[in-house]
Amino acid sequence: MTAGAASWLPLSSGERSVAIEVLVHGPLSRTDLARRLDLSAGSLTRLTKPLIESGLLVEVPEAGTPAEVRQGRPSQPLDVVAESRSFLGFKITEDMVYGVVTTLRSDIVARHDRPLTTHDPAEVADLLAEMTDELTRSHPRIAGVGIGVGGLVQDRAVVGESPFLHWREVPLAALVEERTGLPVVVENDVAALVEAETWFGAGRGLDRFVVLTIGAGIGYGLVLGGKRVPYAEEDRGFGRHWIVNPNGPLTPDGERGSAVSLLTIGNIRYQVQAATGRDHTYEEILALAAAGEPLPARVVDEAARALGTLVAQIANFAMPQKILLAGEGVGLMDVAGKTVEDTIRAHRHPLAAPIDLETKVSDFHDWARGAAVLAIRVLVLGAGEV
Repeated sequence: MTAGAASWLPLSSGERSVAIEVLVHGPLSRTDLARRLDLSAGSLTRLTKPLIESGLLVEVPEAGTPAEVRQGRPSQPLDVVAESRSFLGFKITEDMVYGVVTTLRSDIVARHDRPLTTHDPAEVADLLAEMTDELTRSHPRIAGVGIGVGGLVQDRAVVGESPFLHWREVPLAALVEERTGLPVVVENDVAALVEAETWFGAGRGLDRFVVLTIGAGIGYGLVLGGKRVPYAEEDRGFGRHWIVNPNGPLTPDGERGSAVSLLTIGNIRYQVQAATGRDHTYEEILALAAAGEPLPARVVDEAARALGTLVAQIANFAMPQKILLAGEGVGLMDVAGKTVEDTIRAHRHPLAAPIDLETKVSDFHDWARGAAVLAIRVLVLGAGEV
């Protein structure tokens, strides 16, 4: 996103801290807000006054308080107006672009999808501009655009490498900004999902949190101190080399027995096709396994054991308060959840605390929402602080 992007500037660091706390956790009473930020009542009053006067924060009725009692209450909870601004989020896959409009709190209020018939960067930018124009007609208060892609993204602006799109050094943010006139931020899709879950989802309020995604690939994100931990290999497909079963299958994608070879949808389908000679969808394979068909059941069982091993390894080394399992492949838990849980226990110390493993049934609109949260974060924090 360019330096001239829209933001909540100018705000002091104290005012911004108050605004972010209310955005992520509100509505909050002044007492709760002061406690969370370790502020005196006087300091909080000084910081909130300009935010209320500008309309950034509003006083709202306390839940459950009768209307006649609300009149003249000296201290009502503070909140943001979630509908005051809208944000666009796009998730680009190999053959589709999924778009959403969200509120300031990342609630999805509209969806719009288009087929992707070309990987030419300029034509993809044209398509994103068309979709932006279509969505802006019904949601004119768009404050920013976020775009999530699978691959390496530099400076939240340039797609350094995307195997799915066959891109190298594509200045996607600039291309879309030129066509839309809106501030644009681009990020790896898993990183965007982690940011969204940290602020507005399963990781909200947690100090240590992990997102693990299974689907077309394997995604991993670690949050420490409430902030995502960036690392050089996060966009390089680390799951190809994360060995969970050295004796596991050899597939076209990933090392033998790697998380990618055992858990991704494409490789699960490959294993079943190699064993049966028939091409099945992922959903069909899960259904066949649930019905007791031997070959699909074996492949699904191996995948479940791999997932359990992977989750246990993450828990043993990262020690998160919660692990969120998301992505298009989470249906594995419905069919083989017990095997996953048994494997986790087998790879943990007998006295270790149970893992808080939350499963989120998600689709590509959730990934697009993650991209929209990137735009929200830039608006709130400023481009240089995200």
